[in-house]
Amino acid sequence: MIVGVGIDVAEIDRFGAALRRTPGMAERLFVERELYLPSGERRGTASLAARFAAKEALAKALGAPPGLLWTDAEVTTGAHGRPGLTVSGTVAARAEALGVRSWHVSLSHDAGVASAVVIAEA
Repeated sequence: MIVGVGIDVAEIDRFGAALRRTPGMAERLFVERELYLPSGERRGTASLAARFAAKEALAKALGAPPGLLWTDAEVTTGAHGRPGLTVSGTVAARAEALGVRSWHVSLSHDAGVASAVVIAEA
């Protein structure tokens, strides 16, 4: 059963400008594994914008309750590049209260826009 669906978009250039303008913003939004590739290279702005859109979409799928922490949701990369979510803390508590048992995530970026869809399933 679908508990919630969220979708969000982020303008890549605008998101990049916000990261450059606001020291520490990236560390408040993302855990280290989201910021860096396994090689140690920092992810590009389009990839980070898509991950941010996924976190916004996740919040919407959970009903956008106040108090969710950005770093309590990690956008992961699974086998063959498939995106997923690992949740903890505030996000895990809300998901558990709603009966969420699995997540479906889709990320994309093209033409200067990053987008994400998150489906929460019981």
